Amino acid sequence: MKSTSSASATRPDKDQRKASQPLPTDAAIDAAVAKDPDWAEFEPIDWSKAEIVTPPKKQAISIRLDEDLIGFFKAEGPGYQRRINAVLRGYVKQRKKR
Repeated sequence: MKSTSSASATRPDKDQRKASQPLPTDAAIDAAVAKDPDWAEFEPIDWSKAEIVTPPKKQAISIRLDEDLIGFFKAEGPGYQRRINAVLRGYVKQRKKR
């Protein structure tokens, strides 16, 4: 049986088309950003004092929580355990201030 879609056999795929186009220079990118009104309010960021923060190692435990609490955090979408951890961390910070 003959294939009805012969165009895909002769057309270059996306990767080949991208590779054949020259990459813009840094100056061209900077000029395009300067002309873009969406970037008008942004100022350059000074990254010289940036720090790498490694999150503390997590320990797997088993904990029993009320169903409505789990339901609340799960209803907000993926990452519910991370949010529960953040709430507990906030509690600990407040208690340590006393």
